[in-house]
Amino acid sequence: MITLCHINDINDNHSKGFTLNERHFFAVKKYNAIHLYQNKCPHLGIQLEMVPDQFLDTSHSLIMCSMHGALFRIEDGLCISGPCLEQSLQAIPFTIENDFILVNETHLN
Repeated sequence: MITLCHINDINDNHSKGFTLNERHFFAVKKYNAIHLYQNKCPHLGIQLEMVPDQFLDTSHSLIMCSMHGALFRIEDGLCISGPCLEQSLQAIPFTIENDFILVNETHLN
C-alpha cells in the first residue's frame, strides 16, 4: 500500500492531485468523505486540471474538465454536462488507516 496523504491535507470541498509511476489521479473531499479518481477525462483522455490541485468548478460542488467544461458529480464521477455526458471518471479503490489515504499500487495501472 502507498500512502498518499493525511485526510487533513485536503480541505473539505477541495481537491488534490497526485502522480505515482507516471499515473495521474486526484482526490476530492466533500462533506469529509474522500473520493479518488484517475485524472483522465473520458472524452479526450486528457488530464482534467490546468492549475495544480484545482479539479472543481467555482462552486466547489462538481469536478470540472478545464479543457471543455464537462461537469462530473463528486460522489460517483458521472458526467452530467458536456461532451462525455453519461460517461464516468474511473474511480480508484483506496482505504483510510490512521487518517491516512492508502492506495494499492496495482489499482494505479
